[in-house]
Amino acid sequence: MSLEIKINEDIKTAMLAREKDKLDALRAVKSAVLMAKTEKAGGAIDEETEIKMLQKMVKQRKEAAEIYLAQSRQDMADAELFQASVIEAYLPAQLSAAEIELVLKEIIAETGATSAKEMGKVMGLASQRLSGKADGKLIAQLVKEMLS
Repeated sequence: MSLEIKINEDIKTAMLAREKDKLDALRAVKSAVLMAKTEKAGGAIDEETEIKMLQKMVKQRKEAAEIYLAQSRQDMADAELFQASVIEAYLPAQLSAAEIELVLKEIIAETGATSAKEMGKVMGLASQRLSGKADGKLIAQLVKEMLS
């Protein structure tokens, strides 16, 4: 089932349940999907594009929440974090740090990287293999630790 169909069904459910906050988050996702579809010539977007789009939306909401917290606006931060949690439900399950380390060890063995100077080689392969499954910052941090 495509993301657009799932979102439309969940919008209907949220409307019937009168969940305004959840509805706002779902409408934002639907809007982003429609925008992505109109930008594409064929009108269809692949799953990888959907995942990247959702990850970007979650990241934006979390960054906005941090800004609101810095300005002592807990109410606004809570709303942003709630929307981020709703959007995260449509993302594939994230790998744990231990699972990421296993994949990174394989990649380091393949590339033969031994120092932090060769971090680029490892990051290139890691970002391909772990795309959508792990946060880029976490991957970079673990690679840096493993090569130091």
